[in-house]
Amino acid sequence: MRPRVLFVSRTRYRLPLEPQVARKWDALAAELDVRVLATGDGSDERFHLVPARSPAFYVSLPVHVARELRSFRPAVVVAQSPYEAGAALVGRALAHVPARVLLEVHGDWRTATTLYGSPLRRLLEPASLTVARVAVRAADAVRTVGPFTTSLVRSVGVEPAATFTTYSDTSAFTASPPVPVPDVQRALFVGVAERYKNVQGLVDAWRRVAAQLPDAALHVVSRGRERALLERLVRDLPQQVRWDEWLPSEQIASALDESAVLVLPSFSEGLPRVAMESFSRGRGVVGSRAGGIPDIVEDGVSGLLVAPGDAGTLADALVRALSEPGLAQTLGAGALAASGRWLQTPEQFAARMRSLVDEMCR
Repeated sequence: MRPRVLFVSRTRYRLPLEPQVARKWDALAAELDVRVLATGDGSDERFHLVPARSPAFYVSLPVHVARELRSFRPAVVVAQSPYEAGAALVGRALAHVPARVLLEVHGDWRTATTLYGSPLRRLLEPASLTVARVAVRAADAVRTVGPFTTSLVRSVGVEPAATFTTYSDTSAFTASPPVPVPDVQRALFVGVAERYKNVQGLVDAWRRVAAQLPDAALHVVSRGRERALLERLVRDLPQQVRWDEWLPSEQIASALDESAVLVLPSFSEGLPRVAMESFSRGRGVVGSRAGGIPDIVEDGVSGLLVAPGDAGTLADALVRALSEPGLAQTLGAGALAASGRWLQTPEQFAARMRSLVDEMCR
């Protein structure tokens, strides 16, 4: 008999699900009796979506969780972050339903109010940090995604019940064999234009690279609050910067094939999916030594790591990777060799989740 599991997250879904998203949930549904409480428009038998966005989503979430607990009666509630877990714990108390709460830690909860969204979020920092710490300690079990997130959980005195990555569809990046790293001075950045991605640092570093390497080119795939920084960079360096606000996965794979390295200057990352995608195409990463980036990128083997927030050393690393003969090819080979460590099928991920849920039920 499949145990009933309620998944709670702020992820926004569109129904019907796109095939690459459906693969994950179909695999989980083969192992578990699944219901999903998330954000979006519309609902079906499996997905119950709430139109509200944060902070309204979090304010109303305990009531939504309590309603699902009473109607669905799950054995386990899987919460995607400490904030969803906090709401799930309150909802459990409201519903008087003895479901266990499994907290998933995908990233650094300490940066949620300082590096994400509106600067006004900083006003919530004392409360958000308290909620996160309480939720980590009060959850019945915690799953982390890598060494960095494990260290965060241990810092508040909790030992994770399991550590494994969340399934991400990488079919667009593994559909064809990787092509050799081209002999071009081209770097690629893929990520949201938000503070945690350190777009300002990327812009400052690229101005220095452009001054040293007149033939160098940066391809940016990004949209978000920091777009004004990118607009100025394109205006000032039109021959050395290309900017797309969005590309489908197949075109991002092609952009990686056309580049020598991926650049990832973030202040904070959980376990960066874009680095896994880059590795799958045999491209090394020039990135910051922050969050979960060093969990994936080995300095000098599959990429070059620099201090977070240091535009000068980031520029120097990019100049090295783009101009030093054979370096980009060496890093690309190291990245491709390490790529298998992070790849899994949806069925493998679902089996790991089933094993963890079964252990919690026991």
